[in-house]
Amino acid sequence: MNASPSQPHPADWPEAQELRSAQERDLPAGRHQFHKERLMAQIHEDLRTTAPEAAAVRRPNPFLRRVVLLPAAAFGLAGAVVAGLALSGGGDGGKALSTRPALTTQLGAVDAKGAPQLLDRISLAAADTSEPTPHQGQFIYIASKVANTYPKTVDDKTTVVSDELHSRQVWQSLDGKDGWLIEAGETSEEGITLAGDNSPSSAYAHLAELPTDPDALLRQIYKESDAVRDHEVPRDQAAFVAIGDLLTESYPPAKLGAALYKAAAKIPGVVAVDDAVDAMGRHGVAVARQNDTDGQRTEWIFDKKTLEFLGEREVQVEADKDGLFKPGTVLFTSAITQRAVVDGNKQEPGEAS
Repeated sequence: MNASPSQPHPADWPEAQELRSAQERDLPAGRHQFHKERLMAQIHEDLRTTAPEAAAVRRPNPFLRRVVLLPAAAFGLAGAVVAGLALSGGGDGGKALSTRPALTTQLGAVDAKGAPQLLDRISLAAADTSEPTPHQGQFIYIASKVANTYPKTVDDKTTVVSDELHSRQVWQSLDGKDGWLIEAGETSEEGITLAGDNSPSSAYAHLAELPTDPDALLRQIYKESDAVRDHEVPRDQAAFVAIGDLLTESYPPAKLGAALYKAAAKIPGVVAVDDAVDAMGRHGVAVARQNDTDGQRTEWIFDKKTLEFLGEREVQVEADKDGLFKPGTVLFTSAITQRAVVDGNKQEPGEAS
């Protein structure tokens, strides 16, 4: 979808320009793509106490970086995340996951003109929900299945492998300052606490304060994503990923969910994909955007009939410069299996308080 020549590009709105001039210059050199990948990669490695014999360069789990503390105002600086994050209570890190040949998929056909219509239908479906409104003291619970793909080197030979599909459970208080994570291969069976002084962008309290006017909402998305965007990541791609982060491991109010989809429709380059598969093997339609700097496409997957959000994946659509990731390689895949409001931290749906 191309920006209208009669209107300014969303990334050129005054608010975005002001924030870019004030903060982009201060981003540390070499920061990896979006949401402080390098910092999250280090946290990821710190959680693991048993190093495999073969060297592996693992892609940081996108969901791991999403649940840790990204301050609401502008997702925060990396130092603030380190200072405010507590990772404890889980004992030793989880056992290393077994690996398999890299996950691959057939790439669905792209329809640039169909994206606005699809997102409009998804927005209407999101608005027509009757999910309960959480109350003070309750927690948002998200269960999912995830897998990552990464290069692994053994005896100077590098191959691309994927983790086995594994379960993940996240609890988050409404203000986002308390929570719990259990993920195979990332934490012990007991899990780790996720706590800090700053409120993450995915916290329900923050989501409830976001504007539900799509234009105003998109202006804020650009402002916040600009604060952490790597210079090599296109601004429109950063905004698209930011919206995806607010749709996945979170519990957006119905009106906000509808507005997020309408806002996404205004980002140049967003397309519809006729077929995409989530981590559970469920086929659906997708809303996607390609990052032309690395040839990777981020896809949000929806049920073809109900338009319910199923999951997200990142797919290599063009060969990378090193030739490791072939087109069709699934770099990350997820499937939401349960999303609920519970009465306490570490409580699963259906359990007594």
